[in-house]
Amino acid sequence: MDKRIYLCLAHMSGKEQAFIKEAFDTNWVVPLGPNVNAFEDELKHFVGQDKEVVALSAGTAAIHLGLIQLGVGAGDEVICQSFTFCASANPVAYLGAKPVFIDSEEDTWNMDPVLLEEAIKDRIAKTGKKPKAILPVHLYGMPARIDEICAIAAKYDIPVLEDAAEALGSEFKGQKCGTFGTFGVLSFNGNKMITTSGGGALIVPDESAKKQTMFYATQAREPFPHYQHEKIGYNYRMSNICAGIGRGQMTVLDEHIAHHRHVHALYEKAFEGVDGITLKSNPDGRFNANYWLSTILIDPVKTGTNYDEVRRNLDEQGIETRPLWKPMHLQPVYATNPCYVNGVSERLFNMGLCIPAGPWVTDEDVAYIVEQIKGCCMK
Repeated sequence: MDKRIYLCLAHMSGKEQAFIKEAFDTNWVVPLGPNVNAFEDELKHFVGQDKEVVALSAGTAAIHLGLIQLGVGAGDEVICQSFTFCASANPVAYLGAKPVFIDSEEDTWNMDPVLLEEAIKDRIAKTGKKPKAILPVHLYGMPARIDEICAIAAKYDIPVLEDAAEALGSEFKGQKCGTFGTFGVLSFNGNKMITTSGGGALIVPDESAKKQTMFYATQAREPFPHYQHEKIGYNYRMSNICAGIGRGQMTVLDEHIAHHRHVHALYEKAFEGVDGITLKSNPDGRFNANYWLSTILIDPVKTGTNYDEVRRNLDEQGIETRPLWKPMHLQPVYATNPCYVNGVSERLFNMGLCIPAGPWVTDEDVAYIVEQIKGCCMK
């Protein structure tokens, strides 16, 4: 195949340029303006649950501002998911707090509620105080067992900051991911369900929290005619230009989600009954993943190969894949942090690959990808 097939390339609707041109024509080229307001309104309508949304410079910025508003500070502990990207845990460290890592369960590959409760009890016993927040992730767009996580959080009166960076449009029991916790996080990085080139958003409970978030995102400037600062703030607002891209992307969001689910269904059919290759799918009817990336596990005993050999072979055939996230508790930077593990994420990391699923991936591409994977695994 001549062309290269990428994991998840950005796909423009064609309407982005009109919103960007409008920003230039009206000289709204700053981190506020009509596109920002409209993009936030469209996101608010999309996620529902009477939440408010603040558009920010990155999903990481959204996590940071959520943690600040939950009162996380130096010396605190925050319970984080181990099996995910570092941006989930890093903002905890920005604040001088300590991430405590929780392993995954098999159903969703997300935070294990059983280990979560064990960890809370153990942290209270060891430190004399409970963790300040719980930060679960909906990995690869698969909803976590968020009802159980929130029930445990409520039992110990610990707030939930929900990382839905990869899960825009995913649902649990018909409710959008990112709306279960006190705060929720979205990402619009270049490879996500929709993009603003960079960017993210914080889903907040009400108008008061929206104002507070905007306050921190605009350098915590107090309402004086001169510049007065009584708290530390950040330069985290989304620009009106980026929000214009987001508005164009919102017109194809439902289409993008439908396409990712369609591609996953093709993979599901193609890998059905293939011994040694397991495609990750919704565990049951409560879960409705957006399938941001489709993911497979390759059993080295049954296939006679391993995920890295498959990855290299596919790369030579023009197919981009990526290993699953290396768990945070195995990362050198967090080597001394407390962790509560069961072996699940380490096993997944040693067996798994993300395979292409984006809007540019055609039915023919899927057939070619499947053919190449089977070729690697059935020699």
